[in-house]
Amino acid sequence: MDIAFGVLGGLGLFLYGMHVMSTGLQKVAGQKLKSIISALTSNRFTGVVVGAIVTAIVQSSSATTVMVVGFVNAGMMQLGQAASVIMGANIGTTITAQIITFKIDRFAPLIVGLAVGAWLFSKNRKAKQMAEAFIGFGMLFIGMKFMSDALGPLREFEGFRAFLISFGENPFLGILAGFAITIMVQSSTASTGILLALAMEGLIPIESGLPVLFGINLGTTVTAIISSIGASRTAKRAASFHLLFNLIGTVFFIFLLREPTYHLIKYLNPGDIPRQIANAHTIFNVTTTLLMLPFTSFLIKVAYKMVPGEADAVIGVKYIDERILNTPSIALGTAIKETLHMGNTAKKSLQDALESIIDGSEKKINDSFATEKVTNELEREIAAYLVKLSNKNLSADQRETVDGLFNTINDIERVGDHAENLAELSQFKIDNKLTFSEIAIEEIKEISDLTIEAYEKALTAMQTLDIKLIEEVLGLEKKVDLLEKKLRMNHIGRLNAHQCAPSAGVIFLDMINNLERISDHAANIALASRDEIVARRQ
Repeated sequence: MDIAFGVLGGLGLFLYGMHVMSTGLQKVAGQKLKSIISALTSNRFTGVVVGAIVTAIVQSSSATTVMVVGFVNAGMMQLGQAASVIMGANIGTTITAQIITFKIDRFAPLIVGLAVGAWLFSKNRKAKQMAEAFIGFGMLFIGMKFMSDALGPLREFEGFRAFLISFGENPFLGILAGFAITIMVQSSTASTGILLALAMEGLIPIESGLPVLFGINLGTTVTAIISSIGASRTAKRAASFHLLFNLIGTVFFIFLLREPTYHLIKYLNPGDIPRQIANAHTIFNVTTTLLMLPFTSFLIKVAYKMVPGEADAVIGVKYIDERILNTPSIALGTAIKETLHMGNTAKKSLQDALESIIDGSEKKINDSFATEKVTNELEREIAAYLVKLSNKNLSADQRETVDGLFNTINDIERVGDHAENLAELSQFKIDNKLTFSEIAIEEIKEISDLTIEAYEKALTAMQTLDIKLIEEVLGLEKKVDLLEKKLRMNHIGRLNAHQCAPSAGVIFLDMINNLERISDHAANIALASRDEIVARRQ
């Protein structure tokens, strides 16, 4: 029982240390992590490097693969890009195993102590974030030491040693063991940590450890497969590719490269089994990637065969995906993209309503109503996502951005409401056979153009945080205000001169009022962006 408690406690501390280190690294990386992902191109080698770097930061190939499934599901990543990132993730996950095998566990308490001191007394935000990463780093080694010490007494149980040694004689049993452990702990890094703890106590030879490693690599694919349930067909294909890649690599090594790998790692590190396991882990994943990279297109075709059918049409939410929430800096980027999508959806509703006013198209009215419903749905989905994101470990800058997005989606939703109002006014105009004079139509076009320009620039400013663009939006909003007053006075003059029907005049005034209110919301979006810029400079 003491062994079980020690292993569970050590594993818990190991996992928590890994989480703290990952969180700290993500905070330090911040915007750079978003830039790494956005740097993805169709170049497969770039994707592999990106996958390795991101996995080294988030400390889990499963987390990276699940995130990739989320990106594919959101339409932000093509399957070819996802494939190369998944390959890179397998390489990135070996870094933690390499770090663990450095014998610095006796310095771990000192590392934690110094890092906690830096975290408590440092005033610099970046320094505190780096200290947080080092706290997790030290805790990870302390957890490994706990696990290793707890497993020590098992050396005296010949039956247990014989069971582990049998993995070398029957590699499929070892694969099954590694597969089962990874499914239970839902982390290939944690499974590798357990394997290394056994090796540190001399309980498992490399001949038995290697099949377990293969099983761990297979087990990590299950997380992505589970994550793809309910996702798009393309996301399911990404998970299928991950399974194919790891399965083929395992079969290749079991039947062809197992013996050469034994000889190589024993030559590199004779007598050091933990280091041999870490090196075997790296060799397996790097070699599999190099061998499979030229056949990526073929594997993608097989994934299409495994998950047949046309790509799912995207209606409503396009970018946000809960699978990405565990990487807050990237999740925030998807929230911004989704907010822009919502903004453009509301703009489409507005443009359809305005076109129906000019040309009397009932189809455009119906299109405007339908698009406005999508805008409302997007607002609900984004708000729910932002609430979940705000409960994650965010930096001060990121939290400021989230707060601004809450306000922005509310303003965009109100733009959609005003577009709906305009569509209703257009429908009333058609139903009652009302007409506008040429002058009135030109005035509506004039104020519409200014309003849409202000709104478009506000959305761009939200994305770029360009202070010059923000000032342009505020200037346009003032112009719309002045123009609305001018057009109101002009139209009242036409009414008094009996140049247009009173019913048509009331509708005209309501229309320009709605457009003026839309420009106010554009200004609000720009001001939220300006507040974010000011907060970041403080």
